[in-house]
Amino acid sequence: MALIAYLDSIKSRDPAPRSRWEILTYPGVLALGLHRVAHALLNARLFFVARVVNHLSRFLTAIDIHPGATIGRNFFIDHGFVVIGETAVIGDNVTIYQCVTLGGTDPANGVAGKRHPTLEDGVIIGSGAQVLGPITVGKRARVGANAVVTRDVTEGATMVGIPAKPVLVDAGDYAKPFMPYGTPCAQKFDPETQKLEILRCEIEALRTRLDALTAEVRPDLPKAAQR
Repeated sequence: MALIAYLDSIKSRDPAPRSRWEILTYPGVLALGLHRVAHALLNARLFFVARVVNHLSRFLTAIDIHPGATIGRNFFIDHGFVVIGETAVIGDNVTIYQCVTLGGTDPANGVAGKRHPTLEDGVIIGSGAQVLGPITVGKRARVGANAVVTRDVTEGATMVGIPAKPVLVDAGDYAKPFMPYGTPCAQKFDPETQKLEILRCEIEALRTRLDALTAEVRPDLPKAAQR
């Protein structure tokens, strides 16, 4: 049954619920159900009624999904306070945490009026992240907490920071079927820390090269003097 499969997909990403009945009380589940109704009403050109359902959903769940947004299977909003714009497109098995905005820009910046992001299958958006404009976040990409994304994200990338930049992650981390909040919780995944580490490695390489050149020119000098 589709509903059971959907609830089980949420259970696989959230260890908190003890039963499917408990998942049915989640605001994200209610918001998605009401969005399906509002989206169908919009497609039937019942624009006012669609907006009424949208406002009811926002009142009950603190989640604002425009009736025009297109959402795939097994979409999970963990907690609430999420805003999803009219021309947003969300693929299958996407996870969004609290306080996320899929925001729009001037329609002139997009193509054919599209001004909100496209999230492809398996994307994870961490809490507080802002994904803005008619950009595409590739399959299985991850956006860390409080990141601000304004450019396309390649498939499988992990983005953190303001503005968001890709960081290197271990192959084992990427291979995990799901990663809460989109990124490993370690300082080594901070872009500034990675830059410093790269600079340190470059300095060490230059120092080694300088020692080798000095030894060729002045082999009579002790190593301490060569430096």
